[in-house]
Amino acid sequence: MSLPGSRQKPNILITGTPGTGKTTTASRVATELGFAHLNVSEIAIANKFVDSFDDQVASFNLDEDKLLDYLEAYLGSHDGGYVVEYHGCELFPERWFDLVIVLRCDNTLLYDRLKARGYNEKKLTDNIDCEIFGILSEEAKESYDEQIVHELASNTEEDVLSNVDRIVQWAHIYKPAT
Repeated sequence: MSLPGSRQKPNILITGTPGTGKTTTASRVATELGFAHLNVSEIAIANKFVDSFDDQVASFNLDEDKLLDYLEAYLGSHDGGYVVEYHGCELFPERWFDLVIVLRCDNTLLYDRLKARGYNEKKLTDNIDCEIFGILSEEAKESYDEQIVHELASNTEEDVLSNVDRIVQWAHIYKPAT
């Protein structure tokens, strides 16, 4: 199995509250680097790694064990080169990632984005509260070495372009441990 720093290419996790631009950022980074893009939510649904649907929060309940077993084949024993996106990060083993990006967004912009997606009031409130209190940022800092965790603003298209550029530059200077 690969350990952080021993991969030839880094594995990158992009996380953040829904609506912060994870999919856009992750797909652009993956394209720029020629890396594989893994959208964890899509993988979970496509492979039936969900137990049920929770109507109250309008979200699927994830079977974490099945998901992690599936992802291990990619992230646990590969030479790297993955950009992974998910709205959480504490469930993933620390050894899988060399860089963790937490996207942050202004609450007013985020509210408008989530409202446009048709989020119900409870889901809207829960996600805005998550962003206000920086829950995903704290989760990332508690789950990974703080040196690999970076918060980036994701309010505008210019922010997205700048973020993609920063992440790509970092990946180009990544050096595996020898």
